[in-house]
Amino acid sequence: MPTTASASTTSGSDGGPSSLVARLSSSDPDVKLKALREVKNQIIGSKTKKLSYIKLGAVPRVASILSAAIADGDCFQTAPAASVRGMLGYSSNVVVQSAAALGSFACGFDDGVQAVLAAGALPLLVRLLDHPDDKVVDVGARSLKMIYQSEFAPKYEILERGSLEFLVSLLNREGENVTELGAHIIAHSCRTFEEQKVMLKAGVLKRLVSLLDGSVGQRDASLGSLAAAFKNNSEVIKEFLGPHGGKLFNAILRLTMDSNAKTRLLACQCLIVIRDATDCYILELGLNRKLVNTLLELLDDPGQVGDESPFVLSSLVLGKEDLHTIALEADAMVKFRDCMEKENVNPRRLRGVLLALADLCSKLEICRSTFLSMQVLKPLVGFLNHKEEDIRIAACNCLKNVTRSIKNLCAGYFMKNEALVTALVLLLMDASEEVQVAALGVVSNIVVDFTTQKSMFVAHEGMQQLFGLSKSMVPAVRSNALWALRNMTFLADDKCKEAVYFGMTPSLIADLICDDELSVQEQALALVRNLVDGSVESIEQVFADDGIILDAAGSQLQCGPNAEVLIQGMYVLGNIACGNEIHKEAVMCLLFPLVGRGPEPFFVNFLLSTDSRLRLATVWVLINLTLPSPGALNRQQRLQKEGVLSIVRSMVNDPCLDVKIRVKTLLTQTELGDF
Repeated sequence: MPTTASASTTSGSDGGPSSLVARLSSSDPDVKLKALREVKNQIIGSKTKKLSYIKLGAVPRVASILSAAIADGDCFQTAPAASVRGMLGYSSNVVVQSAAALGSFACGFDDGVQAVLAAGALPLLVRLLDHPDDKVVDVGARSLKMIYQSEFAPKYEILERGSLEFLVSLLNREGENVTELGAHIIAHSCRTFEEQKVMLKAGVLKRLVSLLDGSVGQRDASLGSLAAAFKNNSEVIKEFLGPHGGKLFNAILRLTMDSNAKTRLLACQCLIVIRDATDCYILELGLNRKLVNTLLELLDDPGQVGDESPFVLSSLVLGKEDLHTIALEADAMVKFRDCMEKENVNPRRLRGVLLALADLCSKLEICRSTFLSMQVLKPLVGFLNHKEEDIRIAACNCLKNVTRSIKNLCAGYFMKNEALVTALVLLLMDASEEVQVAALGVVSNIVVDFTTQKSMFVAHEGMQQLFGLSKSMVPAVRSNALWALRNMTFLADDKCKEAVYFGMTPSLIADLICDDELSVQEQALALVRNLVDGSVESIEQVFADDGIILDAAGSQLQCGPNAEVLIQGMYVLGNIACGNEIHKEAVMCLLFPLVGRGPEPFFVNFLLSTDSRLRLATVWVLINLTLPSPGALNRQQRLQKEGVLSIVRSMVNDPCLDVKIRVKTLLTQTELGDF
């Protein structure tokens, strides 16, 4: 009965989200349409409600409604106009409401974008762009814009046949949302040199420039697209700007002073892209300080612009010492500290601030000193325990650069900080391998510690964690764990070295020297290099288990294809050659494994290498082998017989000064024959 249906509808409305989602499948068109409106209105601006409805399966139902409405509309187009006029109106209304609901799910919410894409709604929304009703076209374009502003949107293949023409048609349409959509697709999908060139030749960039005079939305979309079209492509920039490029540059420059915060941010981003590819304009106009100041001001914006501004600032100052100084003078550190000390900071903004801080502390000691003097280390250490994985990684990367301070390492500043050491050791046990790698980067710095404070790291089981991570199945974790152990054994006492030998065992070290990954091989040999640097007792350790470590090093030196591995391997031999006669003879056996039975010694090629570092490491081995000692004369005669010293004599004018000096040392030592 009608009253029963009405009661059911009322009950559904009062039944909460589950009941509302169920009504999306109602056979009653009016109930379904009303449910669409309610879902759309409830999720606007609320990520919590969006996620709730997504979990209840609302998105596939809305997509199904849109698909059916489009199909009905197609059928109606072939029927007599008089009989379907009313139903066409209803169908368009359903299309508008369902498309708008899908756009609301996608708006500013990546989970929503993924749900919309998974429901197969993207091609349905694209079809709406050709609908005869302008209202339908507009809502379709708006919903597609929401999708293409997310990194999860699929890449539009610009080079495929017909794709470029489609983009041009969007940019040339009258509807504001449609032109913005075209620009957003370009910003999201234009990534390769070829795509950038094709768009330049097709006149797309000129059309984008014309949109700078349009509405705020068109202007912002155009700036994002131009940045994508120019990125890392000086050829496109120079060809497009031409001799009169200053006009466009000045137009973008004016937009950095626009009243709209998002426009200012996008204009800064576009100028930075131009500078990175060809910095003549920036250098001539001296805009670096202005860009820094503008981006720091935008950090005060409470919304998305404030969340994104530190990322743009990071791209501006990355690797540029002059900009680090400018940012420091502009009180960037103060801004970042204030942001870090606020409660409930958006994780995106916090990650950007940590990234920018890491960049500022990457090169200049004055930046690191300023950072530490402002007592920012305490909140930064606190972020190592943040629930967000990205924040933990960003905090580690920031600390990695801060802890490069030689002054503070010499003073034992970081290793004395128990909160820091404790947090880092815990991160070595983190479930995320990326977090482990980031934490190892910090550990590698602080364990260098030129004082005797390493005991705190050992007391917190830090060394045991490094031993365990050296066995990880992930190459990056193994390599970085070995790097940390390498630094920990730098100039370490015999007690520390013995702990490493005991904790890792000779067989494990030998396996790591012969690892499949070159980076692991290099770090393993570098670790052994430090272990055998020092007393005779520490050298003796590599002869344990029948010399398995030394054999592994020799094997890599004879067949290793990588210069970094060979350099570390030769320094291992050089340090062993500083030991007693037994140690020196063991090195000679490795250098001349096939005397009288084949080709010249393998290390001769190292003396002739184009890599000066490898030449230097090899000369050091020869110097240490021929230092005054009982067996030095025999070793010198062996080197003379094999033609090694003749090659060394030809290196007296080596282009590398370090090599040249050590060659002179070796020749003086051997030709005097003072043994």
